[in-house]
Amino acid sequence: MNTNQLPKAVQELLENNKKQATDHQELIRSGGYLPPSEELLVDAIVALSMGKNILLKGPTGAGKTKFAETLSSLFERPMYSVNCSVDLDAESLMGFKTLAYEEEKQTIQFVPGPVTNAMKQGSFLYIDEINMAKPETLPLINGVLDYRRTITNPFTNEIVTAAEGFGVIAAINEGYIGTVPLNEALKNRFIVIDVPYIQGEQLEQLINDSTNLTDKQLISHFVTLSNDLITAVSQGKLSEDAASIRALLDACDLSIYLPPKRAILRSIVDKLEEDREKSFVENLADTLF
Repeated sequence: MNTNQLPKAVQELLENNKKQATDHQELIRSGGYLPPSEELLVDAIVALSMGKNILLKGPTGAGKTKFAETLSSLFERPMYSVNCSVDLDAESLMGFKTLAYEEEKQTIQFVPGPVTNAMKQGSFLYIDEINMAKPETLPLINGVLDYRRTITNPFTNEIVTAAEGFGVIAAINEGYIGTVPLNEALKNRFIVIDVPYIQGEQLEQLINDSTNLTDKQLISHFVTLSNDLITAVSQGKLSEDAASIRALLDACDLSIYLPPKRAILRSIVDKLEEDREKSFVENLADTLF
């Protein structure tokens, strides 16, 4: 990537954040996101530095939330989160009114929600599983996601304009039960970054940094197991849940005190719905452990 093609202000932001990325290696290693390639981190930094919204797209357990948390730390900005579901409503986004007491008098106060807080404070807003929300709910924040960066609070009629530094990071798992396709108007408001599973040496590093497992041979076997699971998912033999990196890390931790195959059973196999998939994963585990 030729950073000289970017505006000078963005070049400076990018260089500062890349330096911060180096300075924050301990933070990343202690639970942050270890990207499969530097390009993912650079692209996200550039987009956010330019005031773009980013949409992290990838399978469950690939590290999208950790990626968002790491970006928040690198920019040194707080992050307010919205967890989408069919029950998501305007109050969940903007806030709600409640009764309070001032000098023994009952009053009505407004408690700001994540969208309001993030906009006023110039921090990040993280919208998790954005395609789980009802299609009629998200248009409320269309103005937040485009050049206007403005919204009228339906509960107070206050016009809220985002402070400098405000940014939006969303995450999406496509094809899961309960999800709906994003409409084009919403999708066009984001820069999309595909977040794949990490593999090989980077996964080995993540296991070393994020779990208490120290047995090098076991770690090597878990890395191989993960690769086999990801391959099976790509071939349509397993659902994406089976290859969750989050579940694999749980198995690594449990294997310190439990036999590895039992750790895999509790962390991965028992989460699967189909007996065929359970048997497939157990057979893979049998060949390695």
